[in-house]
Amino acid sequence: MKRISAIAVAALALGSAPATAVFAAGAAAPVGFTPGELKWVPNPARPDVEMAVVWGDPDKGAFAAFNRFPAGFTAPLHTHTASTRIVVIKGTMSMTGADGKEMKYPVGSFYTQPSTLPHTTRCLAGSDCLIYIEGDAKWDLKPVEAAKK
Repeated sequence: MKRISAIAVAALALGSAPATAVFAAGAAAPVGFTPGELKWVPNPARPDVEMAVVWGDPDKGAFAAFNRFPAGFTAPLHTHTASTRIVVIKGTMSMTGADGKEMKYPVGSFYTQPSTLPHTTRCLAGSDCLIYIEGDAKWDLKPVEAAKK
């Protein structure tokens, strides 16, 4: 049942991609990938995270991708150039804002991150994490120095 739910969430996420991004100019058929067709590469912002781009170019602009995080992963306080929309497919992701408030997102969760929001990202221990992410600009990770108390 969990596997079916995860597949349904992934299908829903893929269905939300803007049609202009999913359909190449002049394409006669939709673009799609089965799990075995995804090309996993190190995420340019964090090589310990794997990324499989499904549309766009995260080095240049808008994109969508799957990201795999190892259990226990942490990215210290940072922002991104892109505002993002995220669906959690496996594991539990955690986002903590600069205010210290932690929000946990288990399988099936959807959340957004404005580009200007400083946050810490974690994949909680117990399971690797898999997310589907869409960004409206290039992908990067810009470290933010924590406020001194």
